Amino acid sequence: MKQDMSSADVAAVVAELSAGPRSIIDAKIGKIYQPASEEIRINLYVFHQGRDNLVIEAGKRLHMTKYIRASPTLPQAFPMLLRKYLMGGRIVSVEQHDFDRIIKIGIERAGVRSTLIVELFARGNVLIVDSENKIILPMNPVTLKDRRLRSGEVYELPEAQLSPVEAKVSDLMDAFSKSTADIVRTIATRFNLGGVLAEEACARAGIEKSKPAKEATLEDAEKLQNALQDLFSPLFRGRAAAKPEGEPETEAGIETQIPGLRPQHVKQEINGKIETFDVVPFDLKRYSDYEKEYFDSFNTALDEFFGKKALEQVAEVKEAEKKEKTLGVFERRLLQQEESLAKFGKEIEKNNALAEIVYANYQVIEELFSVLNGARAKGYSWDEIRSILKQAKKTVPAAQKITNIDPKTGTIMVDLDGKIVSLDIRKTVPQNAQEYYEKVKKFTKKRDGAIRAIEDTKKAMEKKAASKAAKAGRKLQASRKKHWYDRFRWFVSSDGFLVVGGRDADTNEEIFKKYMEKRDIVFHTQTPGAPLTVVKTGGEEVPESTLQEAAQFAVSYSSLWKAGQSSGDCYWIKSEQVTKTPESGEYLKKGAFVIRGERNYFKDVPLGIAVGLELKGGETRVIGGPASAVRKNGDYILEIVPGKFNQNDISKKIYRIYADELNDPRFVKQIASPDQVAMMIPAGESDIRSQKPERKGKGVGFEGEEYETPGTEAGFEDSEGETDEEFIEEAGEGIEKTGVKKV
Repeated sequence: MKQDMSSADVAAVVAELSAGPRSIIDAKIGKIYQPASEEIRINLYVFHQGRDNLVIEAGKRLHMTKYIRASPTLPQAFPMLLRKYLMGGRIVSVEQHDFDRIIKIGIERAGVRSTLIVELFARGNVLIVDSENKIILPMNPVTLKDRRLRSGEVYELPEAQLSPVEAKVSDLMDAFSKSTADIVRTIATRFNLGGVLAEEACARAGIEKSKPAKEATLEDAEKLQNALQDLFSPLFRGRAAAKPEGEPETEAGIETQIPGLRPQHVKQEINGKIETFDVVPFDLKRYSDYEKEYFDSFNTALDEFFGKKALEQVAEVKEAEKKEKTLGVFERRLLQQEESLAKFGKEIEKNNALAEIVYANYQVIEELFSVLNGARAKGYSWDEIRSILKQAKKTVPAAQKITNIDPKTGTIMVDLDGKIVSLDIRKTVPQNAQEYYEKVKKFTKKRDGAIRAIEDTKKAMEKKAASKAAKAGRKLQASRKKHWYDRFRWFVSSDGFLVVGGRDADTNEEIFKKYMEKRDIVFHTQTPGAPLTVVKTGGEEVPESTLQEAAQFAVSYSSLWKAGQSSGDCYWIKSEQVTKTPESGEYLKKGAFVIRGERNYFKDVPLGIAVGLELKGGETRVIGGPASAVRKNGDYILEIVPGKFNQNDISKKIYRIYADELNDPRFVKQIASPDQVAMMIPAGESDIRSQKPERKGKGVGFEGEEYETPGTEAGFEDSEGETDEEFIEEAGEGIEKTGVKKV
């Protein structure tokens, strides 16, 4: 898959932008944006065409675009400075430098001339220079041994490559005589062609591309020169026709609609799907049997190849980020492991290739090491060696390949076959190659480990899926009956007794008038603000455990919860002791009652309730009440204590916990929706003791301790009380005890 533009691509796009109907000469520059780290977009107003956009990606591409990436909310410094110097200016020239991957865009603004320079080779850059060729600002400041791309420095072009369109037979023979590679690699690197065009030139010349360059004959060089002229002729055929009379012949005068220029996408089957893998400005023999798609301009072809793909990649990244947020633990882990596996694979491939390059350039590297080690042995400093190498570049071909020297480590960066290779001059050539092979071994081990980790994760995912499937097979259908006590507070004790309590004054009155029988037992708290709590005895003797649960129920749903108390006192009486008849001259409010006779006290009853899911007995529902009673009758127990979350929030939390635990939100919503859960939660603020529901039969509490049944805790006292009369009256959401009011 093509990653960047070739010199021929640059020539074609410059031809279109500098003359003819696609020209941007005299276009006015609008705002400039930097949607990505290496990319800028210049808004243009093109004469007779309207608004358009020029996209530049350092080291990769330059073309007009309709695929606009979103701009950052806060613009970076580089595009803001470009706006300062270029916005409102006019484009006066678009040129390619020496058939290289360098484009110069001349701009005039208020009579001041500046140039936007775009470098499209590896580690490319975008710079603005003034009329004296001084750098105003580079996109990426760079300091190399022979180039400084920094503000205030004079812009220096990289060392010139031989132009393939101007190459003479003697130039080819000279390059071949100094090369240790084959013919195709030599012309690809020395003549700035790249692999595709170098192979095309060899094919057109009819010579064996893998033939060692040193064995090339004069006839081979002549054939190659003719092939290169033929290959690039479509770019220059119309130059004379496009050049206005009297105007000097320059590359900027190339006609846009050049005979033979046929912009196209080249396609092939990739993973069972026909996809574009290359974009070229003219027909190539090596692609004669491939499927192609032709375009009206090379700018359009480039935009559809690079611009569309860039926008799709942005969308893919956003989708991946969105998807990752919804992934489970195993899915996210698998994604990270697969990314690591791909990274290790690339490292293995890269280091294998670098090791092979080292061996392929054995003689060149040996020559470099001999020169450098000889200089060091004679006492030359690294700075002196740098200076000597700079002077020797024209006479010593090997010296041209050094791009950087690190004195601290004794390593040099060398450009070999288009790849930057790090070499240690203190080691032999095989030892340097072995360094890369050692990296291959290291990343191979990591890759194998990643493969094993992926297999383990997939097994865990399969196990989880099987567990979910098993749970799904056991899912119950919601089955709910209507009961008279549903609109009250209620629970079924661990001994099977129904206990009901009022929610407000109206339901207190209703329980008293309609559902309280003489054989029932009534509970109330010592402090004001508690529900009228009735134990429905059915005429049977009530065990102590049920009385203790009813006491905890009464204090937990009282005003003590709202007050944030941890315990409270309450008492029980017989139903016949509760009356609505006041003394003469007194009256009762709604929800108020008179209690006469003895009371049986429970002291320091701890506040606390639980909710759970009742999934057996032919009915599915959420239940609440004292923890011991809920454990007896339900499953998925969550204990609730006074806390900091309001009734609405804690109910939603509990619903979400159940939906996640049962993996069936639909079913949970039918039996334990937030509204249904809220019916079981005391008024006031609460918290959940543990986010993980307790399963029935586990036998271990939330903190890893054995259960302690609330009804058997210390602090409950059953004693005979006083016989004073008192009223119980509703206040807010609870019930309060008041004195008798005199009329």
